[in-house]
Amino acid sequence: MRTWYASPYRRIARRPHYIARNAGSEDVAEHENVLPVDVKSDGDAFMISAIVPGIEADDIDVEILNKTVSIRGKFNERVEDEDGNVLVSELPFGNFSRVLTLPTKLEPSEAVANLKDGVFTLRVPKAEEERPRAIKISAE
Repeated sequence: MRTWYASPYRRIARRPHYIARNAGSEDVAEHENVLPVDVKSDGDAFMISAIVPGIEADDIDVEILNKTVSIRGKFNERVEDEDGNVLVSELPFGNFSRVLTLPTKLEPSEAVANLKDGVFTLRVPKAEEERPRAIKISAE
């Protein structure tokens, strides 16, 4: 038997987008998509990854302060089809953002971001005082 969990946060985040699409409203500019991310810790740094199709590097803004990483940007506007041939339209469009609070202080001056083939990766080192240290024990 397989257990499936539906996140209420994901459902809430998609609701305005779904309502705007089904009601025929063109005014979704105030709606902001939640950017799904993966966050991994490797001892010295955090690796944050996100899939951002069709985005250029200049379209993403990253801010790092203390323990918080903010990622903001804008997906390309959706292309309207005058002929009405679109059967399914699921590609994201409009603004997106994600604010992550990580468990340790960060070192923003050493952060490195990369965008390749629609995959955004951000490596943010932990602050020096937060990094694990090996302590040599002397025997007497």
